[in-house]
Amino acid sequence: MLTVLEAIQLSTDYLAKKGVESPRTNAELMLAEILSCKRIDLYMSFDRPISEEEKVKYREFISRRGKREPLQYILGKVEFYGLDFYVNNDVLIPRQETEILVEKVIESINGAKQTKILDVGTGTGNIPVCIAGNSESVLIKSFDVSEEALTVAKSNIEFHGLSNRIAIEKIDLFDDSKLNTIGTYDIIVSNPPYVSQSEYNSIQPEILSYEPAVAVTDYADGYKFYKRLADVGTKLLNHEGKLFLEVGIGQSEAVNELLMQDYKNTTVVKDYLGIDRVVIAEKK
Repeated sequence: MLTVLEAIQLSTDYLAKKGVESPRTNAELMLAEILSCKRIDLYMSFDRPISEEEKVKYREFISRRGKREPLQYILGKVEFYGLDFYVNNDVLIPRQETEILVEKVIESINGAKQTKILDVGTGTGNIPVCIAGNSESVLIKSFDVSEEALTVAKSNIEFHGLSNRIAIEKIDLFDDSKLNTIGTYDIIVSNPPYVSQSEYNSIQPEILSYEPAVAVTDYADGYKFYKRLADVGTKLLNHEGKLFLEVGIGQSEAVNELLMQDYKNTTVVKDYLGIDRVVIAEKK
């Protein structure tokens, strides 16, 4: 009979050979999910036998991870800004660095009576959920070009009980006729696709093979969405409204210069690793 410890050891070795980062952590998290316990509880149950049903499920999880499918898709969830979000391969997996973007938006609201926010490219809905969950005065409109992503976002918005303050809609950012009908906002926030076409094929296999390309690359130079957001922001932002944009490594200077043409008080914010991650600009 296979025990918890033996299963973890065998799976760790297998995942390490497949080039998976942090193989032991991955093995433990997947087993904890199958056994419906916390990861730390495994350490109190090393001698516990694993049933045949649990073994079959665990082998399936390990096999998927060995093929470099992201752990979050296998578990079907991810933690972001202290909250749980449902994820599948229709949406980009929320990253910790995006918490900086959320944090800066929340700070800017600073007790305002009511703030209207436009969330562009909502994906899982993690950005609007975290903002609305921490700021009772906000009303948010979130849109995405992907119908499948909106289905995921709707599930997360409903799960967190925020359907009354977050509205979602399928909109293409490059569709002027649609954008002309959605009104104006105090804040526009976005974590747009910013990997260039030339860089896309060299990114890690977890992203290249499993995450939706439309949420990762702009199929251009990496700046296509920033140029468009800067343009539509001049029309969709109220007086002194603000743009909050996540940027990729090495992009902050170019995005900042782009925004300085029609915006003022531009600011670059670093993430937890000291990397330029968010650019903020105010409409002139």
